[in-house]
Amino acid sequence: MDLIKVLLVIEVRLIGNIFASVLEDEPDIEVAGCVTTLQDALAFIQRQEVDIAVVSTGLPNQDALELTRAIIDSASSTKALVLGLSDENKNDALRYIETGASGYILKDSSLNEFIETIRLAQKGEAQVSTRIAGAMMERLFHLARMFSDIENKIDGDARLTSRELEVLQFIGEGLTNQEIAARLVVEVGTVKNHVHSILEKLNVSNRDEAASYLAIIKK
Repeated sequence: MDLIKVLLVIEVRLIGNIFASVLEDEPDIEVAGCVTTLQDALAFIQRQEVDIAVVSTGLPNQDALELTRAIIDSASSTKALVLGLSDENKNDALRYIETGASGYILKDSSLNEFIETIRLAQKGEAQVSTRIAGAMMERLFHLARMFSDIENKIDGDARLTSRELEVLQFIGEGLTNQEIAARLVVEVGTVKNHVHSILEKLNVSNRDEAASYLAIIKK
């Protein structure tokens, strides 16, 4: 049986050690490490393979959200579980889920629920409260409507040049004009001209709406 390798990222070392001692009693779970900061967590993941990173929302300065995003963006096999959310605050849970968290552990969860959430995440499953599930459904509805509005607004017959499509791809990746210019080895002014042409051809008013065109042409 393959062990589930877990990294605990909890701001208070004593609490992290308590969680570690609980997990170490489970036959299918191995505590790979226990750290207290975002920087230590990223360094740990870079040098050692981890299946699950349990990230505490008690980390300072939005570090829990940043760490969750960094884990997902690293394209590694590590999954992020968020520890310490409240069922009452639906927006916080949605922020982490939209960032890419594989699940969450509520403040009032039992130790058994904590352990089971880790096992579910390893299998690609998640247990969601009815309150947060409702919020997720509502968010999906609004996103679908917003995308539909953008899709209807965009000129589907727009003819972008190969360079404009390249610039649009970079826009979709969230790059600034300066970053795009560096990638293409051109002047920033040239990129600005391409962006202006893209917005005009697609009949959209901003970069986010233009980026939505990528999803449409990839259908």
